[in-house]
Amino acid sequence: MFKLLKTIAKAGESTTKYPFAPLEVPEDFRGKPEYQPEQCIACAACTRACPANALIMETNEQTGVRRWQLSLARCIYCGRCEEVCPTGAIKLSPEFELAVTNKADLYQQAEFSLCLCQACDQAFAPKKAVQYALDLLIQDGLDESQVELRAKQLNTCPECRRKQNMLEGDGILQGHSLTQESTDERN
Repeated sequence: MFKLLKTIAKAGESTTKYPFAPLEVPEDFRGKPEYQPEQCIACAACTRACPANALIMETNEQTGVRRWQLSLARCIYCGRCEEVCPTGAIKLSPEFELAVTNKADLYQQAEFSLCLCQACDQAFAPKKAVQYALDLLIQDGLDESQVELRAKQLNTCPECRRKQNMLEGDGILQGHSLTQESTDERN
């Protein structure tokens, strides 16, 4: 009997003191997603990657606002949102104690203003996403002379940009046909 008690005393405690003492989690533990809206560009990559549809992004063109929402009740903590985020706005934390008394506390939301097209005044993309694209071009070594031109192109909706490209293309084609006619006349 004493031998058994001696063995038990040597072994120590087999259970943890949780919740009275903090529970240590592994370094690569996937817990609650921490969201930093100031880093987010509202590109919606996370909403497309989320298999549980815990992330939702809705665009209201009349008000010019894009709303991002995370439901921790639906999240399966897979980490896909963290993997695809180009700016690192979502990181999985080691926090796992998510019990709440109010269901609304399980939702995180952010709103982003949309950029208006310079040609037609329609809302088409988040301002932060447009600025992020321009910053990437500048970082890649875009000439100062090209920055203003690219900024104008980026602040134009895809439909108006397509129309502008077609008009510019018509000028190129007309110029090509004029040079073709002049070479035919010479021959």
